Amino acid sequence: MNLLLLEDGDFIAEDRVRLSGRRLKHMLEVQQVAPGDSLRVGRLNGLMGSGQVLQLDTEQAELSISLDQAPPAKLPLTLLLALPRPKMLKRVLQTVSSMGVQRLILLNSYRVEKSFWQTPFLTPEAIREQLILGLEQARDTVLPEVIIEKRFKPFVEDRLPALAAGTLGLVGHPGDYPSCPRVVEQAVTLAIGPEGGWIPYEVEKLAEAGLQPVQLGARILRVETAVTALLARLF
Repeated sequence: MNLLLLEDGDFIAEDRVRLSGRRLKHMLEVQQVAPGDSLRVGRLNGLMGSGQVLQLDTEQAELSISLDQAPPAKLPLTLLLALPRPKMLKRVLQTVSSMGVQRLILLNSYRVEKSFWQTPFLTPEAIREQLILGLEQARDTVLPEVIIEKRFKPFVEDRLPALAAGTLGLVGHPGDYPSCPRVVEQAVTLAIGPEGGWIPYEVEKLAEAGLQPVQLGARILRVETAVTALLARLF
């Protein structure tokens, strides 16, 4: 935890918070803080700054805080991601949040198993938990927007063209396609497929919506690796 993330319910005054639970446990067992110590803090979807520990015991901590720094800018990116298998989904959500993705759309695909949509990791609470862990890692406070689309064809035909309009539309897909561009200076709409990639029909439909296929080379990457590699290359 590189940033102690504060929520509205933590505030007992304008400049004071009271914490318990997971964050208190981390302060005691990992950071090993003591009264008088200063910590990096940030308010969820707000500013960042510093906090000084005023009181601390095994039940709760009380901190005075000063927030005067803007969080890092989000990437100008809408990421379309075919729903990964549940265990990978947790890691991908943290990665997406840490890397500053502005909007994530979890999308169905032919190769996405139907059982994946039944995972408890897709509940709003579970998604939020993983996104917050990513924010704490990266020292950010602003949650990405997450949208779930269970029907590929209606979404790609009816909504995606408007979402991708005015952006650089790309589909990450292995094959005889141009290399993924580097260090772009415009907004991007990027689609990354499931394990095994998009099927040809899906690549065609994404292209019709304005997303052109690009590749990273001959190697087939795991979804979580592809996300990191493509974002690092683009931005």
